[in-house]
Amino acid sequence: MDFSEVSLTALRVFRAVAEQGTFTAAATSLGYTQSAVSRQIASAERAAGVQLLERHRTGVRLTAAGQLVLRRATDVLDRIDATARELSGLPAPGGIVRVGWFPSAGAALVPRAITALRTSHPAIVVHTREGSTPALVRALRAGSLDLALLGSEPPFRPPDTESPPLVLQTLSEAGLRVAVPADHPLARGDYIDVADLHGRLWIAGPATEDRLMGVWPGLDERPEIAHTARDWLAKLNLVAAGCGFTTVPSSLTPAAPPGVRILAVRGGPQEHRRLLLARLPAPLTEPAARVAETLRTVAMALQIPQ
Repeated sequence: MDFSEVSLTALRVFRAVAEQGTFTAAATSLGYTQSAVSRQIASAERAAGVQLLERHRTGVRLTAAGQLVLRRATDVLDRIDATARELSGLPAPGGIVRVGWFPSAGAALVPRAITALRTSHPAIVVHTREGSTPALVRALRAGSLDLALLGSEPPFRPPDTESPPLVLQTLSEAGLRVAVPADHPLARGDYIDVADLHGRLWIAGPATEDRLMGVWPGLDERPEIAHTARDWLAKLNLVAAGCGFTTVPSSLTPAAPPGVRILAVRGGPQEHRRLLLARLPAPLTEPAARVAETLRTVAMALQIPQ
């Protein structure tokens, strides 16, 4: 079978599987059944004459041939989408920048950057979406994101081992902090001793593929999780209600609701986190470069002295 005969539907399904990491997640994102996704992938692999995906218990991984097909499929699908936009009178794709962000970046950095861009570059249209680090990296590889804001913690390894390596720029590096109720006795000072974190109730993120902040790392005890929440605002409002403590990056300090104090922790190993801006090594479009520069500027403005 000739690969030129592969359908656009098969290419879109293949890109969704590459981005989502599993057939099930791709089916959900597309509104298809899992069997329909499997049929489309089988069709694409028959047309290619080679295996495009390695199946594992936890998901799929692109083969070398799959990476080549993904790059070409992304080019084709982007051109088709651009033509559809032009025909419908929507903004040209060159003026649209797609940005992914890990959960805490959406509390302050992303909204402030979009607000700044509306003033400095009103013609640029920014589309954003939240995701875990693995999901955002897959989306970059699949070509459905132009830029991604990622969180990184020691030992600060690259977010994946695929080739070519992603271009990573550190926007900020700051210590992890603890959010406590404003009326708690420990909130009276400017910092908390790590010893005072023992025996506390914690508000943590759910167990996912991307470990979310919540419990102070390295405590030599089994933490008591009183509440589980993914949303940062929900966590901080639970703190304000006196339901427990939670960890936050210092960049969230400006977004803290009333009734919450965000404090540095003294003693023990220093817990630092980096905010990374990730992209593929290909040159950025001018709009994407403008968005990247604005994200860097806002991230610097949000840094809090240690």
